[in-house]
Amino acid sequence: MISNINHVKKVLGDLKAKKKFGQNFLIDSNVVENIAKIACSESTKTIEIGPGLGALTEMLLKYSKSVDCYEIDRDMYEILNNTLKDERLSTYLEDFLDTDLDKYKGEPVRVCSNLPYYVTTPILFKLFESDLDIEKIAVMVQKEVADRFKAKVNSEDYGALSIEVQYLFEVKQEMFVSKTVFYPSPNVDSAVVSFTPIRERDREFEHGFFEFVKKCFAKRRKTLNNNLKDFMTNEEIERIFKETGIAETIRAQQLTLEDFIRIYEVINAR
Repeated sequence: MISNINHVKKVLGDLKAKKKFGQNFLIDSNVVENIAKIACSESTKTIEIGPGLGALTEMLLKYSKSVDCYEIDRDMYEILNNTLKDERLSTYLEDFLDTDLDKYKGEPVRVCSNLPYYVTTPILFKLFESDLDIEKIAVMVQKEVADRFKAKVNSEDYGALSIEVQYLFEVKQEMFVSKTVFYPSPNVDSAVVSFTPIRERDREFEHGFFEFVKKCFAKRRKTLNNNLKDFMTNEEIERIFKETGIAETIRAQQLTLEDFIRIYEVINAR
């Protein structure tokens, strides 16, 4: 069992957790197994991002058809290959953000990760906007980040990520994870969040729609009207407010998902 403090210290030896990679290793086997149960299916491949020492990887192999791991740190990559031997495990010394996901085309996958704070948003955007046939995503993130996924209109956490997530997925906070089950212990607690697709994907619509939403939130302090001026003509903007009945003084964080869809449909209709 890889997920205990004595094993972690032994395997690390003279190595230290690297802050630049957000490394905090899980040392509670019950937490690790529960995450794997949430994420996996025995009939589906699981993609793991940032396996570290392999505590979660070990459990993903138990509950998955196979596991592909992406690790950016050569030290962790070498430890993982020396520690876990399984023909169903493929490891890649590669930044997941640079990975070409076309290799999984036509193959249902699940995704599981203990995501470092500094790459949480870009990795999730990459997954959400990819052509992957995703059955489920389960990630452990800082508790404050988890709250953003289900953020409501007019809240501080509400933004482009909230809109994108709520358009694509049923979002569930599966479990609370105390900072005490990591080595070294981080400064904040975490939560495991799952994302289950809720609609047939229309990639062409989504690509344009998500880019539009991001632009609307580009300058949060400005009104929607002022944000639109950065990439639309005054005539186009006037038409949007006229046909939707939305007030010109409104800000992006005051608009619901349905409001954004309505605005984008007006744009597409021109």
